[in-house]
Amino acid sequence: MPGPRLEAQIDQWRAYVRRRQAISAADVEEMEDHLRAQVDDLAVTGLDEDEAFLVAVKRMGNLDAVSREFAREHSDRLWKQLVLVPEHPDAGGDGVGASRWRELAVVLALAVGAGLAVKVALGFVDGPGDEMVLARNASLLVLPFLAGYFAWKRRATLRVVAAVVAPAAVLAVVLNAYPFVPAGSTEVLAVLHAPVVGWTLVGVVYVAGRWRSDAGRMDFVRFTGELVVYVTLLALGGGVLVGLTAGIFGIVGIDLEPVLEDWILPVCVPGALVVAAWLVEAKKSVVENIAPVLTKVFTPLTVVMLLSVLPVLLGGGDLVAVDRGLLILMDAILVLVLCLLLYSISARDSLAPPGFFDVLQLVLVVAALAVDGVMLTAMLTRIAEFGLSPNKVAALGLNLVLLAHLVGAAWRALGFLRGRRGFASVERWQTRYLPAYGIWAAVVVVVFPPLFGFA
Repeated sequence: MPGPRLEAQIDQWRAYVRRRQAISAADVEEMEDHLRAQVDDLAVTGLDEDEAFLVAVKRMGNLDAVSREFAREHSDRLWKQLVLVPEHPDAGGDGVGASRWRELAVVLALAVGAGLAVKVALGFVDGPGDEMVLARNASLLVLPFLAGYFAWKRRATLRVVAAVVAPAAVLAVVLNAYPFVPAGSTEVLAVLHAPVVGWTLVGVVYVAGRWRSDAGRMDFVRFTGELVVYVTLLALGGGVLVGLTAGIFGIVGIDLEPVLEDWILPVCVPGALVVAAWLVEAKKSVVENIAPVLTKVFTPLTVVMLLSVLPVLLGGGDLVAVDRGLLILMDAILVLVLCLLLYSISARDSLAPPGFFDVLQLVLVVAALAVDGVMLTAMLTRIAEFGLSPNKVAALGLNLVLLAHLVGAAWRALGFLRGRRGFASVERWQTRYLPAYGIWAAVVVVVFPPLFGFA
């Protein structure tokens, strides 16, 4: 059984290797298995763990040479086309170009498919009831195309496909077979939580079935944050182009609004999600330079916001009288804080020593815990006064899930700052807790409607 010191050394080595652009997450795991085997073999000869680790790492060879070797063996990988300079002029020729065009064709086909799926579904909307049906199924219309891209790119096995298709089919049956009361609380909750379940399934495909891999889950966290950045950029750029085009058409007396509502928005917005995912995959090295900047800008701003909100909540008087809209808004803020925390951790150099920004993140987590405590008190007070309802139970459950996550994050961050644990422990807690959100969302979608009479 490897000791904690050896595990910490391997964690640091893995974090260092993962920063190499030419080595994928799957390659890192393969190399780690080889490294552990080397350490075990050397330990049998009488070396202690530190000596065995150093010798094993030395035997692994220079990482630059290892990167180039992986590039030669996997010539179809997109990172080679983007970041690896061939040693010979004829290296990476037509095969690489054909691979690029093939992937682009697949992405465009899936993007168009996602847009047309939404467009066709909109054709069946004929009233408020139909709009809610469409809202329940929105994630099922778009996310399968995104999952299809990753299944194609990662060469997903039948086992992985089955592990995703089966729960997705159950989700589809639940969303469409349950006799929801029109615009009832459980239907609205299903609309809000179904995308979380769908995104969890996309994550399984993204990691190519390595759902127990901490590194794979952190890669998906990083991808999610970067996807938000790219979708935002595409939305801003697309909005400007559409606005300019509409202005030009308006000058000559042509109204672009019907085309915008009937075709541009329904088709382009879902397709943009697939295209953005492809851009994230294709330009990882560029976005990874943006991620630390974004987190360092928004983390202190979020700390200031939470510290400003906390005294307002504490001084708000009777917690029973707290407006329900305020509770919902604060839940959204806590989820945003958690996303910022995850993105910050995914962008951090695992080998760097504790610094001021780590202290700031601990302050962020503690402030979020204080806000969450006030929110929980208000919710329990309202439940005691007015009784249970689907919305109250769903909000209470989410806050309890957030509370456990934040407590664990604060405890591990404090241990890291005091030098009692490595940063890998902080990362592992975040990645291993993530499935709790998908499980809770599935409970809300599947269990809540019959539990509360579909009202």
